[in-house]
Amino acid sequence: MNIYRSMLLGVLCIGISACASTSQNTAAENKLASSCEKGIEIAYKELDFAKTTGFGGSWEYTKAASLLGTAKVQSGFGAYAGCIDKVSTARAYIEESKK
Repeated sequence: MNIYRSMLLGVLCIGISACASTSQNTAAENKLASSCEKGIEIAYKELDFAKTTGFGGSWEYTKAASLLGTAKVQSGFGAYAGCIDKVSTARAYIEESKK
């Protein structure tokens, strides 16, 4: 009986340690996450402005909206580098839609 308790205790300790170590973000990850979220916020404002000024039906606008949706999903999964890349590309498309 003591062997089973010892094994159970060991498994629980390993599980708790694994969970604790994955919940801590590094400063670099926090910076990427912040940059991603700010970029999404700014890009959506630019996208809304483009729509109100009559550029909402352009092909570039549609690509930008799709990229921002993808960036938001990547942000949710912690893929911040991909998120930042998508936001940058989306903002370029938004600029193109205004020309």
